[in-house]
Amino acid sequence: MNNWHNEFMAEYDRQHILEEAEEMRLENLTTRFRVYRPGLFERTMFHFANWMISTGSQLRKRYEAPTLHCSNSPTSSYVP
Repeated sequence: MNNWHNEFMAEYDRQHILEEAEEMRLENLTTRFRVYRPGLFERTMFHFANWMISTGSQLRKRYEAPTLHCSNSPTSSYVP
């Protein structure tokens, strides 16, 4: 009777392992084809970041000090 119990438990464990492997295979299959759909927070932050970038570049153009060509400096120093 002890041998029957060991064989039964081995078969039960084997079936359990096969079921887990099938679940993992199906999970990998579904995650491979999942489409990323951003939620409200992600979309809002994306648009906010783009707005900040565009506003920053416009402000930089508006208030940027004119640059001088320092390559003609006799000392090759950028300090005036």
